[in-house]
Amino acid sequence: MISKEKNPDYLNSFLDYSITILNKSPNSVKEYNYDLSNFLKFMMIHFKLTDKTDYDEIDIRLFTVKDLKRITLNDIHTYISHLAIDNKSKASTRARKISTIRIFFKFLSIKEKILEVNPAQNLETPKLEKRMPKYLSLEDSRKLLEVADNDENRNAKRDFAITTLFLNCGMRLSELVGININDIDFSECKMTVIGKGNKERTIYLNKSCMKALNDYISSRPPQNLIKKDAKNSDKALFLSEQKRRISNRTVQNIISKELKQAGLDSKNLSVHKLRHTAATLMYQYGDVDIRALQELLGHQSISTTEIYTHVNNERVRNAVESNPLNDK
Repeated sequence: MISKEKNPDYLNSFLDYSITILNKSPNSVKEYNYDLSNFLKFMMIHFKLTDKTDYDEIDIRLFTVKDLKRITLNDIHTYISHLAIDNKSKASTRARKISTIRIFFKFLSIKEKILEVNPAQNLETPKLEKRMPKYLSLEDSRKLLEVADNDENRNAKRDFAITTLFLNCGMRLSELVGININDIDFSECKMTVIGKGNKERTIYLNKSCMKALNDYISSRPPQNLIKKDAKNSDKALFLSEQKRRISNRTVQNIISKELKQAGLDSKNLSVHKLRHTAATLMYQYGDVDIRALQELLGHQSISTTEIYTHVNNERVRNAVESNPLNDK
């Protein structure tokens, strides 16, 4: 929950703009608020507008529009340097904060016209190393599904359906938790999910997914026993033992427990790694076009999806071996 009463008006205007016009999710706006609050608190210290060093004690409402106009690109660089040296922030973390600052100043200078000059106009993002995604092999994926399909577990049908969707569809944790029963078109074998930035996309369901879903739905509690609350639990597909919409934490615990039971590395593997697994297996074994994979995963940029083209070294080896000059 954002405490808007602790913000200056121009920051609250930006947050409102992010929700209503940029269509950012509540979690994204919460991150914006956190990042920009810290940025403004640093600037108050940097400009000697406060003698406090504890960020919790600094009141950013005292940072006026006049103070905003003092900020230059060098001042922003000083802040980014502080993040890297003092806070030991990773390049990816700094890149996210830089993106927030850039959007914020663009709003102030172009939309609100509070600033005549945008100090972040030439602000660059640190170069990020592309890391190979961690994922399960086909054999390990099958092992995980075997563990999930455990008759001794009273929630076996639910947990098996969850694991099946992750491994077959490559959806995000928040997308799975947010699924409502009426999001599923059983006749067309597809469902709609709400991804990042509140963007809706269609996910097609194969036979394994449909069977797992039908088996689970047949075992769900009667509708009159399901709680009605702010999370629309009465519409939710996946329910907790309290008959409410299942939480992110519960799903994470389910997958972590299954990974351990399957003898897999639960410390370095996670729910998100199952998304990587689905994408990798589809690319390796399904001969999926990279654009189709981008649409399936809900990636805004094709460059995000392209990382899966580098994970299959065997395919690269086979390409070299199949060169017609190989026998010369």
